[in-house]
Amino acid sequence: MSVVINTNYTATVASNNLAASNSMLQKSITRLSSGSKIVNPSDDAGGLAVSMKLSAAARRQGAVSSNIGNAVSLLQTQDGALKVSGKVLERVSELRVLFNDITKSTSDKDNYDAEFVALTTQLRDTSGEAFNGVALFGSSSVGSVGVTEDGTTTVAIAARDLTSSTSGVGVISDSANTSLGDVTLAEISTAIKNVATMRATNGSEQSRFGFASELNTVNKANLEAANSRIVDVDVAEESTQLARWNILVQAGTSMLAQANQSAQSALKLIG
Repeated sequence: MSVVINTNYTATVASNNLAASNSMLQKSITRLSSGSKIVNPSDDAGGLAVSMKLSAAARRQGAVSSNIGNAVSLLQTQDGALKVSGKVLERVSELRVLFNDITKSTSDKDNYDAEFVALTTQLRDTSGEAFNGVALFGSSSVGSVGVTEDGTTTVAIAARDLTSSTSGVGVISDSANTSLGDVTLAEISTAIKNVATMRATNGSEQSRFGFASELNTVNKANLEAANSRIVDVDVAEESTQLARWNILVQAGTSMLAQANQSAQSALKLIG
């Protein structure tokens, strides 16, 4: 092999190898420090695109879980109002039976009527309850809640009109009723049955939301796992690569120094 001074091919190759090893070392350090194996889009362009879609879908699943939780809270608040209404009607039915007692004087019955009027007022007030400004009772549905991240599946919260005379307690809560004699036990029993039906429907909706929330949680976990396989670095594997590139950088540095010294052999020939 010729002995030359102007060109040191060995040093050039060693320098290139050192630069490549150093670049991989820096990339490995960046991956381990960030926890992500896609540091730059060029690392995995296609994987990055898929990851962004999976990440967005997982975040939407989280938002759906929040919406479902709020819907359940609304239903629980509504059921609380219905439960109280049921207790009020139970007391009204009790008063209605006591009102029929032949031993009660007119004054006694007036006292029962006073409580009856107060209870009907409570029923009317309950029908106006709201949750964060959303009316709990009315002739139209509260609304539909999306239970999937793409919004294609929804669950409607059925209308519950507490003031209705046919499906609610309107017959009892009517402000025109000023005496227990204005209502019958049959009407009170019907009102109690209507409230019971509303609570049953409310419970079925809560149950549906519960299962939807469980499915949503599973889907979110699976989306996050799929995204993790694309972007999260395998620390054990990358640590091995870090050690490899670290050794190669050290070896490359040493060999570059040796290659730079090799040209000095020409001085011996000149001297």
